[in-house]
Amino acid sequence: MSGGTHLAGAHDARERGDRLEVAAAVLALLADRTRLALMERLGRGEADVTTLTEACGAARPSVSQHLAKLRLAGLVTARKDGRRVVYALRHGHLRRLVDEAMNVADHQVGSLPPHD
Repeated sequence: MSGGTHLAGAHDARERGDRLEVAAAVLALLADRTRLALMERLGRGEADVTTLTEACGAARPSVSQHLAKLRLAGLVTARKDGRRVVYALRHGHLRRLVDEAMNVADHQVGSLPPHD
């Protein structure tokens, strides 16, 4: 094995480790019921804090704190619309991730058979 090949392998391993670290952090953020409910609602489109509070059933201050964490983590975006702040998912991968987590829950709650 040449030195260049060894360095490339080390770089690939470090990049994979970085990817795993970020993926674990994303999943840890989604491991909260309120944040997961917020992400599920945002998967259906943009929403303001009032709409999100109604959708997840949590208190407004709690929703705002969770949204701040999701925004700081880069999972959601926020934009001003007059006096309102409107939130959206950063990209479709997050919607699909939440959808798949909910599908897994459907299988476990509903005792559905496994499939690919």
